[in-house]
Amino acid sequence: MMSQTLHTTTSTLVDAYYASWTAGLDSFDEARLREVLAPDLDFTGTLAGHRVGAEGFLKGVAGVAAVVRSFSVVQRLEYGNEVAVLYDCELSRPAGVCRFAEFFRVEDGRIRSINLVYDGTEWRKLGS
Repeated sequence: MMSQTLHTTTSTLVDAYYASWTAGLDSFDEARLREVLAPDLDFTGTLAGHRVGAEGFLKGVAGVAAVVRSFSVVQRLEYGNEVAVLYDCELSRPAGVCRFAEFFRVEDGRIRSINLVYDGTEWRKLGS
């Protein structure tokens, strides 16, 4: 029973993460995002590199949230306290659709790590 509770909690946290920034222009919910992220979030991104701490990450997500036109999950896999999501984002700036993969690990009721992977050459082609 414990693994089902953990699975539900993990899934719910990742859902809240996406709901906080994918609804489009002017709908970024920083308070909601702050609730689901561990203060010492361990983030790795294709171009951003490795960073520790939720504060800097929040600023980056706010910038992306401002330019999201649409968000579409292609595939999602969950196993215990880990979730992998492959998705497409249509952005207004840079203009176009970019495919991303995010890998989450949840600990103590919060998202503890995020590994964001995407093709940096395609991102640059969009004009970022």
